[in-house]
Amino acid sequence: MVVRSNNIRALPSLLLVPIIVVLLVSLAPCSTSASNSNPSAHKTFIHCLVNHSDSSHPISSAIFTPKNALFTSVLDSYVRNLRFNTSTTRKPYLIITALHVSHVQAAVVCGQKHNLQMKNRSGGHDYEGVSYVAEVPFFILDMFNLRSIEVDIESETAWVQAGAQLGEVYYNIAKKSKGHGFPAGVCPTVGVGGHISGGDYGNMMRKYGLSVDNVLDAQIVDVQGILY
Repeated sequence: MVVRSNNIRALPSLLLVPIIVVLLVSLAPCSTSASNSNPSAHKTFIHCLVNHSDSSHPISSAIFTPKNALFTSVLDSYVRNLRFNTSTTRKPYLIITALHVSHVQAAVVCGQKHNLQMKNRSGGHDYEGVSYVAEVPFFILDMFNLRSIEVDIESETAWVQAGAQLGEVYYNIAKKSKGHGFPAGVCPTVGVGGHISGGDYGNMMRKYGLSVDNVLDAQIVDVQGILY
């Protein structure tokens, strides 16, 4: 899916930077046959992830199972509502902190093969736990490592990955130009992926529209694991 917009206008005092963001789709709920307590199922799922990702970018270093010492800290790092972080809250099957787009593709493919629901998380500004809680067996695809930002002032565009935060986008634009900006939210730690896929609004929306109105293009991984 490619999103395009021509609603970009430049003013002498403030030039808007149209943003190009990498957006990734999430899966619909699958059946619930998988179990967090089955070590054999864990191994099979991880084997699937390894087989469906780019071997030049090993996914093994991006996988955190409940037995990993860092599992809890990775899970808790973007949990904003402690009501969804109790001892009785269902925990993810595992967490994939994607380091490469092939890790996203593998997550989509293997999630379907193993009947696991996939939860996408970028900035984690989700106070209802939608990105890290489920009623069925699930795993988290955490995007915080995919946060590169490439600003091109000459063309007044930027490529931004889904794990980047709004504050990082603003900072990178400001490093290149003091006369450019982008219409988005005021909280600097909100993730770009969730913000833009939700439409996103900010202080400049009355004049320049929503952030999504200024998206020119996007790369996505569809439900078949194909990159577009």
